[in-house]
Amino acid sequence: MSQDVNKSNIVLIGMPTSGKSTVGVILAKILGKDFVDTDLLIQKEAGRKLPEIIEEDGLDGFLRIEEEVCCNVNAENTVIATGGSVVYGEKAMRHLKEISRIVYLEIDYETLEQRLHHVKQRGVVLKPGQTKKDLYEERIELYKRYADIVVSEEGMDIEGTVNRIVGLL
Repeated sequence: MSQDVNKSNIVLIGMPTSGKSTVGVILAKILGKDFVDTDLLIQKEAGRKLPEIIEEDGLDGFLRIEEEVCCNVNAENTVIATGGSVVYGEKAMRHLKEISRIVYLEIDYETLEQRLHHVKQRGVVLKPGQTKKDLYEERIELYKRYADIVVSEEGMDIEGTVNRIVGLL
């Protein structure tokens, strides 16, 4: 697909708890688009919940499934909320970038620390010995690399975030 093709999809990337799914549903309603959550697609494809996939297949196995599922997203006029770890899959990110505009929902580390309590329950991909701070530092560079638009959520509620995205589109 060439760069000048009109991209009708919007992909939301960002740390766990940045509001990708919540913002995505509201954004889809406002813009009259469909909504897809890739975490739900992964669970459906694997027939298991995210934490079970990570527990049974390990981090690499989970990331392989996530990349495969995201590479197979074939959508038009859709808001797509991704899992926070999607940025580890270069092939998946290339595909999503070809079919979408990528919006990075940026939160600061303090906000992540306040919101993210149940890492395992949420299916967050943490390498052995990796702290939340390490994860944050590693991922923010990847989010920035792939983003077409960066939306800082500092001092904003969900509605403010949605309105800012709409304004930037």
